[in-house]
Amino acid sequence: MPRIALDLNKAEDRREIKSEWRVATGLVPGEPNEGLTARLRATPARLADYDDSGWKVCGNIRESLSEGFTFAWYRIAITVPERIAAVPLAGSRVWFETNIDNYGEIWINGQIDRNTGVIVGLNAQHRVEVSGSAVPGARHVIACLVGNGPLAEPRGGIFMRYATLAFESPG
Repeated sequence: MPRIALDLNKAEDRREIKSEWRVATGLVPGEPNEGLTARLRATPARLADYDDSGWKVCGNIRESLSEGFTFAWYRIAITVPERIAAVPLAGSRVWFETNIDNYGEIWINGQIDRNTGVIVGLNAQHRVEVSGSAVPGARHVIACLVGNGPLAEPRGGIFMRYATLAFESPG
């Protein structure tokens, strides 16, 4: 099977997976002070069943959201299609690839794999496995925490340079 990649910043590619990006500012969106509290143990926005239905639909992940010290979440719930461009996807490995400005974490179905480098700072590339064996119709939630840095003197805004969903031959 050839590598098939969808550009998740393009509406026509998002239609293949029946989804849209949603975005909200804050470590815990909607909470006072953007959810920034001392000794916060976890934010619910990382979880697959978190209700993001009230968040803004984001048509352009490259659009800068903020200035100074802030966080935001980008979330997308994908449905694995049966095929793309007549190529069957069942059994393929599914990868999410991105580059976040500045600091980023990638949560897949509410989980983060700390062993494979998915917590990356200052504009580093991410490549995270969504599924080792794609099942058409399966739903996966990708939640990306974005933070501006360096923390002591953040510059510019926060955004995602790109986001790709890639389907590749197993093994």
